[in-house]
Amino acid sequence: MNGIHDLGGKEGFGPVLVQADEPVFHETWERSVFAAVMGCMAQGFFTIDEFRHAIERMGNAHYLEGSYYEHWLAGLETLLTEKGLLSDTDIGQLYKNIKAENKPYEPHPPIGDKQLAPALAQGIGSGASSERPTDTAPRFKPGDTARTRNMHPQHHTRLPAYARGKRCSIRAHYGAHVLPDTNAHGQGESPQHLYSVRFESAEIWGEQTDRVGGALYLDVWESYLEQIN
Repeated sequence: MNGIHDLGGKEGFGPVLVQADEPVFHETWERSVFAAVMGCMAQGFFTIDEFRHAIERMGNAHYLEGSYYEHWLAGLETLLTEKGLLSDTDIGQLYKNIKAENKPYEPHPPIGDKQLAPALAQGIGSGASSERPTDTAPRFKPGDTARTRNMHPQHHTRLPAYARGKRCSIRAHYGAHVLPDTNAHGQGESPQHLYSVRFESAEIWGEQTDRVGGALYLDVWESYLEQIN
């Protein structure tokens, strides 16, 4: 979907600031948010695509002002309330308890799941594959020329706005993978063939952007691509 989260190619936001020796977490609460999101996904409460779509639905000002893990927290709260696992009242009471000097936040005691923690450690360490079997043959092969669709869907998509309607070349085929566009909305995994595609910089940024040079590579699902006759 189009929104303020899709910042690629937009001007006026200044350079990306890289912090030297940046820590994995800047604050203790960020560790808790990371663990909560991973734990919820591991238990099947929501998918990674649902989670990304929840972040996309943050208000514009909130998104731009928020830090990375504030985005995670907002997405987590949205999904847990939408799925009936947490209420607005619960969230409000937690905030009140944290702010009250005489009522510090007390985390819930462990539920005693001896399998969840090892599964999380393995998943975080090695990643969870999105590759799925399919009987459908790929429409493209490395070396083919294609064009990305010029689309503006209301649903979640992984094709950024700056790369839509652009000519590209197929560089690699990764097999079939879960389609984020359906998986984010509870419509099934609908696996599609996934490709690495190359865009020339001038195709993306225009002929006057000589200082950019080089090329851009994106991973693109098959339904994002059109054949060029």
